[in-house]
Amino acid sequence: MTIKEQGTEKYGRLIQQNIDQAQYLAGLVNESPDLELALPVSLNIVNFRYIRAGLADAKLNDINKEIEVQLQEQGIAVPSTVSIRGRKYLHVAVTNHRSRREDFELLVREVIRIGNSLA
Repeated sequence: MTIKEQGTEKYGRLIQQNIDQAQYLAGLVNESPDLELALPVSLNIVNFRYIRAGLADAKLNDINKEIEVQLQEQGIAVPSTVSIRGRKYLHVAVTNHRSRREDFELLVREVIRIGNSLA
């Protein structure tokens, strides 16, 4: 019923907006020496993690899991985590049509801030 009322063109624009936002987030991650992408971003899913030179993967896994918890508890964002090749990554599915670039900039800043406080 909603598609009939809103139209497929509107939904197509919103889906493309989310894909573009995922690419924007991936760009922010790539620009930061404190973050790394798990995989190239092709649609609306971005998997990335906080990194710090000299820390073992097990410690980075613990830090990234705690980043997930703190982001949620502080009301900043609601990512999940995923394990890829034995490493824990933040998993962001961009699906909200109200998301703005500033939201992704805040997410990246906060991931780095929380990660630095835990490292």
